[in-house]
Amino acid sequence: MSHWKIKLSLFLNYFVFAILLNSVGTVILQVQSNYGVSESAASILEAFKDLSIAAVSFLVASYIARIGYKNSMLIALGLVTLACLGMPSLGSFAMTKVLFAVTGTSFALIKVSVYATIGIITENKKEHASFMNFIESFFMIGILTGYFIFSAFVDDQNPQSTTWLNVYYLLSGISLVAFLLLLSTSLDESSVKTEASKPLLEDFADMIKLAIKPLVLVFIMSAFTYVLIEQSIMSWLPTFNSKVLNLPTTLSIQMASILAASTALGRFSAGIALRKIHWFLVLIICLLAASVLVLVAIPLAKNSGGQVTGWSDAPLGAFVFPLIGLFIAPIYPAINSVILSTLPPRQHGPMSGLIVIFSALGGTTGSIITGNIFEAYGGETAFYFSLVPIGVLMVCLFFFNRLQKKSEAKIEFSSKGGH
Repeated sequence: MSHWKIKLSLFLNYFVFAILLNSVGTVILQVQSNYGVSESAASILEAFKDLSIAAVSFLVASYIARIGYKNSMLIALGLVTLACLGMPSLGSFAMTKVLFAVTGTSFALIKVSVYATIGIITENKKEHASFMNFIESFFMIGILTGYFIFSAFVDDQNPQSTTWLNVYYLLSGISLVAFLLLLSTSLDESSVKTEASKPLLEDFADMIKLAIKPLVLVFIMSAFTYVLIEQSIMSWLPTFNSKVLNLPTTLSIQMASILAASTALGRFSAGIALRKIHWFLVLIICLLAASVLVLVAIPLAKNSGGQVTGWSDAPLGAFVFPLIGLFIAPIYPAINSVILSTLPPRQHGPMSGLIVIFSALGGTTGSIITGNIFEAYGGETAFYFSLVPIGVLMVCLFFFNRLQKKSEAKIEFSSKGGH
């Protein structure tokens, strides 16, 4: 298998950040117990994570090729290792904000570098789309693993206990292993190196010009809306399980893993399906199925009652609603692959930056809106809200498909010497 070592490194990098980034739902639940903060106050953690992702991506994406994709990933892994080591000794709500800010900053470097590197190590559009789905499915496996790692450190008998902070010693160790593996891996970046003579402001201007193309604008709206849906559910599912379904804290965290597992399965399946079926048809069917599942699953939460002690007596709603991951899973990697494979490799760095920026803004928006609806109207209403952006996303994908077809037709016409 060509490029096997760099591919393994990309998988491990994504695995580490999957655990850290998506621990926000678990941490939101824990800080409410440990530090006495409200739902709306806890929702700000998503902003510390996502706004730092957006800000750093905005600043570095246009010239990250100068730093080097490998160097950028090494810097990110080093920073997050140090932040994890600081969490247990400086445990507080303020330190939690710092951790997510550092994690967001580091992930901005990781994601732009990983997405751009995929363009270097894959040969064609189908391989690109397939590898994109596989690496995103591995990201979900990281999230799935993270739920069980965190729940193992939670003390159900003492909600005020801070023993869960010790999980960060383990995470710092995993980050260090990822750092050492990448350090020993070679990556030929000569095909995408930016000329040293080109001014940085010109690189930045190129990213802005890219962002205002109609195809890219509609893509940005699609990515923003998708992540708004995903993060509003993922960040608040442990709290929903705890406060609406009345599950114990450990079980609330563990059962949120069903969402990660179903999303991983959805992306893995899509990696196979997208080789044979057009992406637009796959995604529209998925969104319609997701809408039906929301309408079926949320009422099941109203029927939950009684004392729950484990998976065997958990209410049906705790199992059914997280299956939405199966249907929304293929959307993000599919549209990312479509936009990246439509553009020339030299634009993959700036485009990856735009993906990261607007994904981060969508995540923050979704989590804060859901947190405030949760506090004001309850968890059931907060999750019904997901139907609104699902409808918006269907419209966005319709226009994205039309514009992408026009773009491909124009490229094909030009390649045949047309004027």
